Amino acid sequence: MRSRIVMSMLAGATLLASTLLGASPAQAAETKTQAADTKAQVADVPAEFGTDWHDPITAAPPIKKPATKSCQVTLADTEFRDFTPYQGTYTPPKACGDHWSKVVLRLDGTVAGRQYDRLGYLHVGGVEILRTSTPEPSPDGIKWSVEKDVTRYSATFRSAQDVEMLIGNVVDDTYTGVIGVKATLTFYEGRPAAAQTPDRVLTLAADSTVTTPRNTERIVAEVYATGSGGGCEEFWYLAVPDSAPYSCQADKGPYREVQIKVDGQLAGIAAPFPNVWTGGWSDPFLWYVIPGPRAFDVKPIEYDLTPFAGLLNDGRPHHVDVSVVGVPEGQSGWSVPVNVLVWQDAQRAHVTGKLTLDRAGKLANSSTYTPGSEERVDTDAGHRLTTAGYVDTSHGRVRTTVDRTLANTSVHRWIDGENMDGLDATWTDDESVTADGRGPARTTATHRTYTMNGATTIGTDDRLRTVLTLGDRAAVVDTRDGRRTGWSRLDDTYTGDATYTLNVPRDQRHAVGTSSERYRLYGSGGCYDRSLTTAQGVLTEDRSGC
Repeated sequence: MRSRIVMSMLAGATLLASTLLGASPAQAAETKTQAADTKAQVADVPAEFGTDWHDPITAAPPIKKPATKSCQVTLADTEFRDFTPYQGTYTPPKACGDHWSKVVLRLDGTVAGRQYDRLGYLHVGGVEILRTSTPEPSPDGIKWSVEKDVTRYSATFRSAQDVEMLIGNVVDDTYTGVIGVKATLTFYEGRPAAAQTPDRVLTLAADSTVTTPRNTERIVAEVYATGSGGGCEEFWYLAVPDSAPYSCQADKGPYREVQIKVDGQLAGIAAPFPNVWTGGWSDPFLWYVIPGPRAFDVKPIEYDLTPFAGLLNDGRPHHVDVSVVGVPEGQSGWSVPVNVLVWQDAQRAHVTGKLTLDRAGKLANSSTYTPGSEERVDTDAGHRLTTAGYVDTSHGRVRTTVDRTLANTSVHRWIDGENMDGLDATWTDDESVTADGRGPARTTATHRTYTMNGATTIGTDDRLRTVLTLGDRAAVVDTRDGRRTGWSRLDDTYTGDATYTLNVPRDQRHAVGTSSERYRLYGSGGCYDRSLTTAQGVLTEDRSGC
């Protein structure tokens, strides 16, 4: 029988105080007024959660929008009550041309009553342009929104397309929350950066094949990989080897790796992001106002498949398969839709080339169980893959080398009955892509780090408490002939601490909780720094400054 913690996990799947540098007297006066407002609102923080709280909010930066003419198209305006997808059509805007400097997707949602977190997707012409999850509502109702830069899908938006959207939901006498959504695209006139916008966006056929244009010179596959569905793979990072007495077991423990293969050859590896949805870690009170990183905007894993362009450019269909290493055989729980982005050589009808290297290191995966009054599993795993190839383009031969190294360490501790369950885990995903052709060699090196550190405990009084910190970090450096030409650093950190009483009606839970998020992004492109803090569902701080 599953423990109370795991069962709960399965079920749940301002005050402004600005930091102003060099503030004018007027700005200083405004800050002073905001500080006074802060004191007033802190006094209004309730002793515990009530029936309403602040609408969901994240510290992530807003999408920068050009100051040019714009046109808006509605993709969907509907409600989700079950698992019936919304079906519609998309027609390109007529007043903003067929090339755009930016395309912004916006999703606005509403829900009230009682409802679990739900996963959803939005497809245009079969291309997945958004994967998202939903917040859990208050009885009085909430609203939230998500914005995403979808300029890279411009090739799909230039013609009429079918639209499909689904946020699978269950509405009955207990779970009353009907999820209402409106999804729109806003097009801004202008020309995008050619290197960032592919010429075509392809999807896999029913037999998992793709046929690329014969003049393709660059290929990137993106995979919206999510562990979900209410089973153990929703929180795969807590899985233990079969020898350990825990509710969620996997043959070799918690290590997961998302692999992509081309005609059976390993073409890319990646560490999946450890998504925590808004019912995660047994405690929805952690997420009512501030969701975990990426929860509302699931970022796809990207694989540079350019070394395989010479192989793929023969005009024939080729198999592209995505799998998740570590999932027990026959067990479901992962969704891995694939988009294939291609850049074409406008001066050639056929770009030839060759795959020159496809070398994978040995996959290391050690997950050791240590029994005791406090059970423990230590995991140390990793993998490396290097691929290389060339294409002969109208501007000369271009050699591309992709090197990717993954590592995962974690310590999972729990006690009999799982009334204490804790994890301290780190994942790294280091990638280097070098293109060497006419002119200096260009390299983009990306170091990604994901962290999860927390524990859930249940006391003798049935008070469940979860303390959790999540981290999403990335460092990117661009070089040209060995000289740095650009760089950026991302640090998105969430921290929460929430407690409530189990096995009682909602109005008797006496829930309390604090949460915070700080999102920092800085580098050669500028600086962004925003911090949010909440208590009992009230936003007590929203601070920005660099």
